Amino acid sequence: MFIDSHCHLDFDGLSQQTDDILARMKAAQVTHALCISVTRTEFPDVLRLAQTHDNLFATVGVHPDYEDTLEPDMQWLCENAALPKVIGIGETGLDYFRLQGDLEWQRERFRTHIRAAVAVGKPLIVHTRSASEDTIRILKEEGAQRVGGVLHCFTETWDVAKAGMEMGFYVSFSGIVTFKNAESLREVARQMPLDRILIETDSPYLAPVPMRGKTNEPSFVPHVAARIAQERAMSVEELGAITSANFARLFGIKLDTLPA
Repeated sequence: MFIDSHCHLDFDGLSQQTDDILARMKAAQVTHALCISVTRTEFPDVLRLAQTHDNLFATVGVHPDYEDTLEPDMQWLCENAALPKVIGIGETGLDYFRLQGDLEWQRERFRTHIRAAVAVGKPLIVHTRSASEDTIRILKEEGAQRVGGVLHCFTETWDVAKAGMEMGFYVSFSGIVTFKNAESLREVARQMPLDRILIETDSPYLAPVPMRGKTNEPSFVPHVAARIAQERAMSVEELGAITSANFARLFGIKLDTLPA
């Protein structure tokens, strides 16, 4: 049993084949997936997926890469976080790799998401790229330890992972952990406490080995689990059960298919 903790099933290339994707998930023993919001205008599509399908959940938020987009505010985030099947706030965070110049707007957007998460008591889904120092600093300043969350698609150092875990965050590994040049990331995966690991696809991006070159989807997440299990000298089934239980615990949900 596996759970994809981060995917974008509303994106072009996946949104046209929802039924087939769900069927392939079932065949791969991927029981649930979390569909991630990246803009206000596309949030209704994310919400519809979650509310239409029992094994899909949703988040609400605006991604830090989108500068020229309708800005989120506390009211919008909090009102939509209260809707059925919405279990987290984000994707939010900082990205100094894709965007340059004065990024204070990005930091303010991040703070708004953290404040909303604290107000509604739901976990954050955090994106950080080339910005780990500011990401950790702002999380601390805004009291993110009160809700915790996920450092998603993790590519940072062990020190960043530890700083996140000290605030109650989980670390989620994507298909990147299977890539040939990702040995430093695999070292982080080997050191992680098992009760803080999540797995994800970030589909439609970052298809894991041996699916490189294909459009990523939740049914590929067992390949992520398999590589981490290999690094930890444990079975993929055990790693799948542990990460599924971690997901349920973080988001405060009961999944009947999960072990007690």
